[in-house]
Amino acid sequence: MCGITGLWLGRNGDGDKLRNTITRMTDALLHRGPDGGDVWCDSDAGLALGQRRLAIIDLSDAGKQPMHSADGRYVMVYNGEVYNAEDLRAKLAGENVAWRGHSDSEVILECMARWGVRDTVKRLIGMFAIALWDKKTGKLTLVRDRLGIKPLYWSRYDGNIAFASELKGLIAGNVISREVNRIALDAYLRFGYVPSGHSIYAHAKMLQPGHILEIAGEGHASEFAYWSVEDAVISGQNHHWSGDDQSAIDALEDLLRDAVERRMIADVPLGAFLSGGIDSSTVVALMQSVSDRPVKTYSIGFDHDAYNEAAFAGEVAKHLGTDHTELYVTAKDALDLVPRLSEIYDEPFFDSSSIPTCLISSLTRKEVTVALSGDGGDETFGGYNRYLWARQISNIAKNIPFGSSLMSKGLTALSPGQWDALIGLVPGKRGTAALGDKIHKVAPLLSIRDDLDRYQALLSLWNPDVLMADEPGKPRKKFRIPGEKFCRNRNLDHVSAMQVMDTMMYMVDDVLTKVDRASMASSLEVRVPLIDHRVIEFGWRMPAHLKLDGSVGKVALRNILYKYVPRELIDRPKTGFGVPLAEWLRGPLKEWVGDLLARDALYSDLGLNRAEIDKRFAEHVSGCRNWSHQLWAIAMLSDWQRRWLG
Repeated sequence: MCGITGLWLGRNGDGDKLRNTITRMTDALLHRGPDGGDVWCDSDAGLALGQRRLAIIDLSDAGKQPMHSADGRYVMVYNGEVYNAEDLRAKLAGENVAWRGHSDSEVILECMARWGVRDTVKRLIGMFAIALWDKKTGKLTLVRDRLGIKPLYWSRYDGNIAFASELKGLIAGNVISREVNRIALDAYLRFGYVPSGHSIYAHAKMLQPGHILEIAGEGHASEFAYWSVEDAVISGQNHHWSGDDQSAIDALEDLLRDAVERRMIADVPLGAFLSGGIDSSTVVALMQSVSDRPVKTYSIGFDHDAYNEAAFAGEVAKHLGTDHTELYVTAKDALDLVPRLSEIYDEPFFDSSSIPTCLISSLTRKEVTVALSGDGGDETFGGYNRYLWARQISNIAKNIPFGSSLMSKGLTALSPGQWDALIGLVPGKRGTAALGDKIHKVAPLLSIRDDLDRYQALLSLWNPDVLMADEPGKPRKKFRIPGEKFCRNRNLDHVSAMQVMDTMMYMVDDVLTKVDRASMASSLEVRVPLIDHRVIEFGWRMPAHLKLDGSVGKVALRNILYKYVPRELIDRPKTGFGVPLAEWLRGPLKEWVGDLLARDALYSDLGLNRAEIDKRFAEHVSGCRNWSHQLWAIAMLSDWQRRWLG
């Protein structure tokens, strides 16, 4: 695991400027690679590459980068891990390769030198962001793994080409302007993160998952996909599982065990996150099944019952016999981290579960350098509660086709407080917390006629049409959801369409971004076996009822886990990996967030609607509405603006 950088100034570039700039860019990524770093410069070509190393496989100098191919033609920097490197090494047995070490980096480089970039990346199993310079043709090639587990930003600005694992690398080199990308801002206000293919800056982009970018002379760039979720869906539909349910579950278990076992290869100490939920428990159960010693597991607990999963994780760990460590953190521990988030996430990022993710990463890194996690199970195997909510709302709307808009207006005729008071008058009825607020949030969805539009509205934090003004003379362009057009053209069922869109955007740009930045801030490598591309592809072959059956999600994963852990430890309401954000915004974070929401630059420079934000902050603080997610998104945007735009 590493941080990589690159800069191409063009032919006959200034050698001193080149080296000084690439050094600054690479040093900015020290947290991603504290075990060493180096840069390589070719002044004649005007190109430089840099890398910070977190040594995982082959800790010797033979694994150092930038790495040169044995024939001297190629230079590579690479971030990630490839788990079938030894299989690929064996395929090169007849090529007379003079191996210098046993790193996966060297295997990738020598495969590319012989098979080319495209043929090589299609064979890789793992997570990776790769930059390859071909001295002979003068071509720079950038590659991102299929599901976007590892990040890679690139920019073309002021005649220069640059790339880095994080935006702070580009900023340190002063190779992009600070002009805000209005399309990305639109997307952030809606979803709370900046989607791949964009960045928050107008002159930088995140390379899309499963894509290759080739840059030749004069800065000519060509980007194309070598793998896509859409193709995986089509292939799954064309090769649907023909056996019975049990054979599908058995085949999935074999595939998951292989994915897990491959990710347990490391020359450094290794462990796993364990929340006690289905996904992380399945990963840990399979790890323990192939290990000859107790697996090190880590969980985090809060002194707040609604957000504390540590007890469940402890019970699972005890049953599996892992070497388990728990960290209970106070609200102060979490709150002390909050001001650092805009530094760790150098784009606006709203997901407050980044707080416990940062904390557990810091805890885990004290003992191990690599940790496996259970991320990715919800998208592939139908685990999100919102899939049920969206389907239920859709059914209600369809059953009242001519009255859904009237029903929506009727439900919001009473204020949230009036609804709570009315429900409290029902004899024997125990009140549901903030039910009136929930009614007001769900009611507008009933008036939306299209299922996919309704789902996107369900996920949306703000309506940018209300919150963001158009720039004079520049009509605002709206962000288009990846996968939406595909889902409509393929006539996918409602749940499958939601899974496609979540896999293509939410999983990549929220879940994986959260984990990558949080873990790398502590120099911890996190591996995600449920996001092995082979698992994703197999998931689309499986019958739908083995994913979501009625109100039960992740049916196949549950059946695998039941072999290792008793049902009673698993079949419980999902707590989620979150924090009591609504309470914090009315209490210990009220002043901090209030100051961020009051910053004039938020409105003068980004054009946001101050009155709308002030109204919601007042409603939230009073307790009559819960706008915690919406307000947190604006606070994180404001803190990012303060830190990175000045």
